[in-house]
Amino acid sequence: MAISQTNPVPVQAGSAEERTDIVRAARAVFAREGWTHTSVLDIALECGRDEAAVTHYFKDKEHLLLAVLLEGAAAVAASLTTIAEEHLAEIDDLDKDLVELGRAWLTPLTVFPEHFAIVRHLAAEITSWPAGVVEMWRTAGPRQANRELARRLARVAERGLLSFEDPERAAERFIQLVAGGVVQASFHGALPLPDFERDALVTAGVADFIRLYRPGAEG
Repeated sequence: MAISQTNPVPVQAGSAEERTDIVRAARAVFAREGWTHTSVLDIALECGRDEAAVTHYFKDKEHLLLAVLLEGAAAVAASLTTIAEEHLAEIDDLDKDLVELGRAWLTPLTVFPEHFAIVRHLAAEITSWPAGVVEMWRTAGPRQANRELARRLARVAERGLLSFEDPERAAERFIQLVAGGVVQASFHGALPLPDFERDALVTAGVADFIRLYRPGAEG
């Protein structure tokens, strides 16, 4: 089933509290069971309501999944935007400050565990997910976070501390080099790494990033 990107999650009249409870229950079940093994009945049972109450707000499982993913992606992106602003507002020591940013960039893995559990299921179930859902998640989450990081890295470059022509590409490289190793090794936070291993990966990634984008380097 394809979900329209112009009006992806219809909102029905009713209790905001009830809708919130349903989304919370859906998030828990999708995180635990994945997409293919979850039904609307499972979600109704999780939140102590009947199926009719669930379908009053969301006509089917596809729209529930989309609501859960988009809300989670927006929360993660907002958290990462705050992290980027806090750590790049003032730069005293580029290496040290980027390492601190890298550590902080990984904190959503533990702050939003259910969201990233759903993302882990995505890798195994991608061919069965509704058409359009993954693209909308990428737009609301990873791409939004990348754009916000790019804006702040561009300010650092304006001070002559970094050099690149494409801020969004630089931001993508930062995420890949600095956070990517930890994300992969921990399976999106499912198996948290010891602090020393996480820090070693982040520090090495920052060193690679600075070598790539130091003034005078070809990036």
